[in-house]
Amino acid sequence: MTKINDVGRGAKSPLYQNSIPSLNPRPIFDLVALLACSVYGTIPLFWFVVHPFVERWRTRGRRAYAFILPVWGGFIAIAFLLMWPFRSVHFYANWFAFAPAAIFFLLGFSIYRAAFQRFDRAKVSGLAELEPDHHRQQLITTGIRARVRHPIYLGHLCEIAAWCIATGLVALYVLAAFAMITGAVMIRMEDRELEARFGEAFRAYRQRVPGVVPKLFTTETRRTPNS
Repeated sequence: MTKINDVGRGAKSPLYQNSIPSLNPRPIFDLVALLACSVYGTIPLFWFVVHPFVERWRTRGRRAYAFILPVWGGFIAIAFLLMWPFRSVHFYANWFAFAPAAIFFLLGFSIYRAAFQRFDRAKVSGLAELEPDHHRQQLITTGIRARVRHPIYLGHLCEIAAWCIATGLVALYVLAAFAMITGAVMIRMEDRELEARFGEAFRAYRQRVPGVVPKLFTTETRRTPNS
């Protein structure tokens, strides 16, 4: 057995080297990023579970979340595990990438803040869809929604872009592409649902306001109740 004091002066033994914990935060940050994007990337799948079967879920009300949330958790776990083998594969790994990434993080948070000012938790979580008799149904076209129809999803995309830019992980770009494809399908389906609920009011709104890419200049309109 090689003793530590048998090693020549100025040299470090393998035992000493292995006892020093790694101070590189990159693997931990990449792990957090992979988990975050597994959540963001599967948000459209949550929508696919709720909205196409909303009539069935309405019979259960908020109790439906006892099934819906575990299913979404399963989607998150599947996405995370599928990308796990690629957790260390980078297009690049540069801490300077945090500078442009910070812009997208802040932009996403500011969009969330603006979007949630006109939306209560029931609308964000989908509870207003499950219990329509307990929540006022209205088409909101003011605030940030006078510039973009789906600001919350825009916020999601900004956060995913921020994680992608910050880490350079290949797996995150794959999840971002998946979120964009499924999100496009989700928006088309949601627009059809809103048109069925609000009719001409939503058709005029859709022609006036873009879905995800916001317009710079706008004139706010009044909220139209569903009545």
